[in-house]
Amino acid sequence: MNRKSSIAFCATIFDMDGLMLDTEALAREAWFETMRRWGYELNDDVYLRVLGTTGARTRDIFREAFGPDIPIERMYDYKQRYVDEAIASSRIKVKPGLIELLDWLDVQRIPKAVASSTVRALVLKKLDRVNLAGRFDAIVGGDEVIQGKPEPDIFLEAAHRLGVLPGTCVALEDSENGVRAAHAAGMRVIMVPDLKLPDDEIRALADCVLPSLHEAHQVLRTMQNA
Repeated sequence: MNRKSSIAFCATIFDMDGLMLDTEALAREAWFETMRRWGYELNDDVYLRVLGTTGARTRDIFREAFGPDIPIERMYDYKQRYVDEAIASSRIKVKPGLIELLDWLDVQRIPKAVASSTVRALVLKKLDRVNLAGRFDAIVGGDEVIQGKPEPDIFLEAAHRLGVLPGTCVALEDSENGVRAAHAAGMRVIMVPDLKLPDDEIRALADCVLPSLHEAHQVLRTMQNA
């Protein structure tokens, strides 16, 4: 943790999928099944590029990989039904350490926001399913900003809705695109990787890279007590 990271903060901004919710493996499963159904062979080299991006960018990446004639809209609908069924059957779980971290932030009266590349309606559905929808002071979905991650728009909007300056926020992220976006917004970044470990470039952008939200909680306590 660098010197900047030891300074107290005014607000926290959370990514959702892969950070708070154990959903990235489910999303991967859904996309691989969808691609197989339409006769395409998806691999992780392509799939990992979509992590942390908006739906529009995901569509572009798949068109670049498989050609402009890929029936991406029909495939997207099928993939979403797959995920919706998983949500309905309670396959979404919260990541270890999250509830304790949110409880501590509540006691400290530190505002919390969600900044997710997922569209707002689905963010609310997922959070509601795990009883987290009312835990945040602001929620920003990927369809509410012009440019998605790795651009900083969504983090800047989250800070705006909380009424704080971006530089006073700590962002918590699991994806490379999320780290890039939060760093570009001028925020301190705690990374808790999910499906992909960060390379040296991402490690340099993050203030710290931690194995779980338990350790993130301890880092935030240290920062707030500085």
